[in-house]
Amino acid sequence: MNFKRVLTALIVFPVVAIALIFGNKYILDIIVMITALIGMNEYIKCVSKKVKVISWISYLSVLYIAFIHIIPAVVSQILLLFIVPILLLIVFLHVIITDMKISFEQIVYTVFGIAYIVGFLIFIPLLYGYEGTISGKILIWLALCAAWGTDICAYFIGCKFGKHKFSKVSPKKSLEGCVGGVLGAILLTLVFVYIFNTYFGCSISYLVMGISSVVLSIIGQIGDFSASVIKRSYEIKDFSELFPGHGGMLDRIDSLMFIAPYAYLLFTILY
Repeated sequence: MNFKRVLTALIVFPVVAIALIFGNKYILDIIVMITALIGMNEYIKCVSKKVKVISWISYLSVLYIAFIHIIPAVVSQILLLFIVPILLLIVFLHVIITDMKISFEQIVYTVFGIAYIVGFLIFIPLLYGYEGTISGKILIWLALCAAWGTDICAYFIGCKFGKHKFSKVSPKKSLEGCVGGVLGAILLTLVFVYIFNTYFGCSISYLVMGISSVVLSIIGQIGDFSASVIKRSYEIKDFSELFPGHGGMLDRIDSLMFIAPYAYLLFTILY
């Protein structure tokens, strides 16, 4: 057992819980923006071994997260809808102004980094600020349950019972760990559903959330593997050493990043 990993998790969880319980959507916007900023820095350092991205555009794009609930909702929706055309317009304008000193590879890596980090993480504050039949402040916990339940159980079950390798993308991950991750997501999600239904007067369907947790867990594991693809391409173990036993920010949130947009889509349709 990696005790550094466990200790880090025990420290980070209360911090996240306090922010979600006692904060508001504006505070969470700032927290997610800082998270994205750290993640973007890790990404830029990683890919800089082969290609230098247009860093000023990458870092500037992160700031949008902090203003997602400040700018009018109509403007925000338009920006989200036209995010790709706007981003490409800015990037190619930069290429023209610099007189073709920027390569096509740099453009691709820059746009991918923004889509991968900002494009996924922005759905966390969007979900938290959602106002439907069930508050986004509750729904965000169910998304986190899918991510955390998957990560925790996949790690411990994989370490204890993992015998069958799942993919060359991440050789240490086992089939047993992946299945355990799904079961962990279901268990943790249903525990929180019980808490919300019993003590907060919610009427969340156990069946619906059980099925939802399976879908989100699988998506989260794909997110985990996607981060492994990037790291293996650049022959690094972790994006950084920010969290002892866990690696960098992107290592810690890779599954949650993928879960966030699909959780937002799923929960806003259901509730």
